[in-house]
Formats: sequence, structure tokens, C-alpha cells
Amino acid sequence: MLAFGLFFTVLILIIWQPKGLQIGTTALVGALLAFLLGIVDTKDILEVISIVWDPTLAFIGIIILSMILDEIGFFEWAAIKMTNLSRGSGNIMFINILLLGAFVSALFANDGAALILTPILLAKMRYLNMDKKAIFAFLIAGGFIGDSASNPLVISNLTNILTADYFNIGFLEYAKNMLLPNLLSIIASISILWIVFRKSIPKKIDISKLPEASSVIKNQTMFKLSWIFLSLLLIAYFVGDTYKVPISIFALGGALIFLAIASKFKAIKPILTLKSAPWQVVWFSIGLYVVVYGLKNAGLTDEIASILLWLKAQGHTVYVVGTGFLSGILSAILNNMPTVMIMDIAIDKVGDNFLAYANILGTNLGPKMTPIGSLATLLWLHVLEKKGVKIGWGEYIKIGIIITPPVLFIALLGVL
Repeated sequence: MLAFGLFFTVLILIIWQPKGLQIGTTALVGALLAFLLGIVDTKDILEVISIVWDPTLAFIGIIILSMILDEIGFFEWAAIKMTNLSRGSGNIMFINILLLGAFVSALFANDGAALILTPILLAKMRYLNMDKKAIFAFLIAGGFIGDSASNPLVISNLTNILTADYFNIGFLEYAKNMLLPNLLSIIASISILWIVFRKSIPKKIDISKLPEASSVIKNQTMFKLSWIFLSLLLIAYFVGDTYKVPISIFALGGALIFLAIASKFKAIKPILTLKSAPWQVVWFSIGLYVVVYGLKNAGLTDEIASILLWLKAQGHTVYVVGTGFLSGILSAILNNMPTVMIMDIAIDKVGDNFLAYANILGTNLGPKMTPIGSLATLLWLHVLEKKGVKIGWGEYIKIGIIITPPVLFIALLGVL
């Protein structure tokens, strides 16, 4: 009861953030209390650090890289290009924006999509004089695709990196196994989102109001170099996989190299970029996972392992789909960051490591049922609120429960 009480207190404070209390600070205080109360010991803390250091540093690298690209106008250029490809059709623009969100999420993580792409899309939609219903439809759809398409690569989501590290899944092995599930997830997401919002999408949009795509690029040299650099970085991930090099070496190392190049060409202010990076996520990951490890010590993972064994007895399809939905429901209630670790440990106990992929789909898609389900959604809501767009929890949950289960089910079919 002590372990569960501490976990829910920390989770409430992370979501609430009273008087601007940072999420990382809250998580670290929770970890300290878990240690002082005897819920975890020194060995547990060292175990958590060994699990989360690579995923967390990789995530920081991906966000720094995203911030540099955002500074030079890369994402704004892409958004205008995709809008222009719609030729003024609202429905085609809707699909194109979702495809752009899927691309950004795949290469720059779902949190990158939430932090960077959301304000760009909002600004463009206001520039195009869309009404409130249309803006709401595009924003909800963009927020949803950020998570539902964050499955294809290890780097596409912090949960992916953590699970791949935990089960020693290589970059190429992961990509091959998640190709079909992610493709199904994208197709299902776009189809269901269009069905839900089709009446809110304008039939025609005057795209002539948009500026020329080339005009938003702030540094042409860096823009051209970015394409080469991103290609080399992606190749490096696959090469590193062959030699079992931690992914953070390339993600964070590559970001710092790109930062140095951007600084040389005076495209960014490096100190400001580094200060703006989400370092609180480092403390958040370590602190929250220490608290979650206390739940493992309290027997939660044993209980989940017994549920998994019951699902296994019902047949392979029920086993895989049931695991995905169990992860999804827990993520929606407890947040996907603690859920992915709890489920990984439980799956390890059962010994069926192929369930790791069902777990990833559950923890990436399931959180969309509630606003507290993922860090990306909380960031997304925070960004929108700062821009004057308030989405109520009831409104969000109503749409999330309609959209998420069918998309998750279809994506899980790709794991069978």
C-alpha cells in the first residue's frame, strides 16, 4: 500500500504540476522518498539507472536534433509543402498532414512531433482562416498520429528504446518486426480519424494564402546539409546495431555534432539550444522508474505475469491482443512510462519476449484514451494551452475512447 500510495501521489503531482513544479524534480523527490521509506534499496536504484540511461540520453539527443531543425525552418517548410500538395482539397490536406505527423514521429519521436509540429500546424491553420471545428479536427488528428505512428523505429518513442534495450532487440530486428504493425496503425488511424472528423474538414482551402515554402528556411546551407546528415545518422543506427553500440551514442552524439555544425554556420545559438533541451526528462525517467520499481518489489509485476499466463492459456491470438490491450489500459490509467517498465518486467518473468512488440503497441496507442496516458499528450496539451487552445478532459476522453481501441486492435494484428 505504501508503494502504491507513493506512486499515485507522484503521478498526480506530475500531472498537476502545482506552482510550476517540474516533472523531473517531482519524480526525483518521489525516488528519494521511496528509498527513505524502504520501498527500494541502493541495488534497485542502480538497476533502474542501468535500464534507463541509454533510452533517456537517446531521447535528449533526438529532441536537440529536432530543435535545431525547427530553428532552421525544416518542419515549417515540410508543413507548407504537404499543404500545397493537397491542391486546396481539405480531405487531401487532412491526410497529408497526418502523413507528415507520422514521418516526424518516426524519425524525431512522438514528443518531438508534439513539441514542434503542433504549434506550426496551429499557426498555419489560423493563417488559412479555418473555423474552430476544423482546427479542432486537425489538432486532435495530429496529436493522435504522433503516438499511433511512433512504432516503426527504436528511436520513434522513448518506450521503444527502453523495451528494445531491456530485451536486447537490435535496430534492424526491431524495424523488421514493427514494419507491418506500424503500417496497419497508420492506415487505421487515418481512416478512423477521417470517419470521425469528416464533417468538420472543409472541402476547399485557399492555400494561396500560405507563404512560399522556400521563404521559411532560415539557413539554406544548413537546410541542405540536414538531409545529408539525417541520411547518414539513419545509416549509423543500422551500422551501430551490427556492433551492439548503445543507441544514445549516435542519437546524442549525432545531435551534438549537428549542433556544432549549425553553430559554425550561425544557424542557432548553441548554449540557448542546450539550455532549452528537456533535461527534466532525464530526472523524470530515473526518478519515476525508481518509484515504479517499488511497485515491482510490492508484487505488481507478479500479478501481471499471472494475468499474462492466463491469457496464454486462451490461445496465441488472445495472448498477443490481450497483452496489447492490458498495456494500453494500464497506460491510459497509470501513464505509459511506468507501464512499459512494469510490463517489460512481467513479460520477462513469463519468458515470451515476442510479447515486447504487443507491449510497445499498447503503451504507444493505449495512452490516447486519456490525457494523462503519455508524456507526449501532456506536452501537446500544454503547448496548445499556451497558444490559447483549451481541450477539456471530457472532450478528449470521449474522442480517445472512440478512436483508440479499433486502431490498437488492427495494429496488434500485425504482430500475430
